[in-house]
Amino acid sequence: MPDSGVSFIIVDGHSVMHAWPELKRHQQVSSKRAIAREELMRRMRTLQDMSGSRVVVVFDGTQSQTTEEREKQGLQVFYADSATTADTVIERLAARYAKRHSIRVVSADGMVRETVMAFGAGWISPDGLKDLCERAESEMRGWTKNG
Repeated sequence: MPDSGVSFIIVDGHSVMHAWPELKRHQQVSSKRAIAREELMRRMRTLQDMSGSRVVVVFDGTQSQTTEEREKQGLQVFYADSATTADTVIERLAARYAKRHSIRVVSADGMVRETVMAFGAGWISPDGLKDLCERAESEMRGWTKNG
């Protein structure tokens, strides 16, 4: 078991956006896709702030190379290159870091689940992630109300 003290939640962004009905309806309309993405990112920021885990969101991309961004709020975001999928990036991250860090991967893809678990990472369904987000949001509301 990893003992670095740092835990990560790696999220397949499109997988979650297609699994959560409130995001899927925006994702299906090209002019509203940015709304779905921003709502997902907002919820991931809250989860990161309240859970203490570092959240990494991975999206399929269209560029010639995989890119990484770090937001001021601390989220790390990867965009896979056009020849690679988000699944591949997620699997590579799990392969490289699961022995050193506690990693949980969020994806609806069963093959991703099996692969990352073989590398020693945990797995969470998109519905499980939604539950974690709802608890984090509730905790934050209580904290700000009583703070």
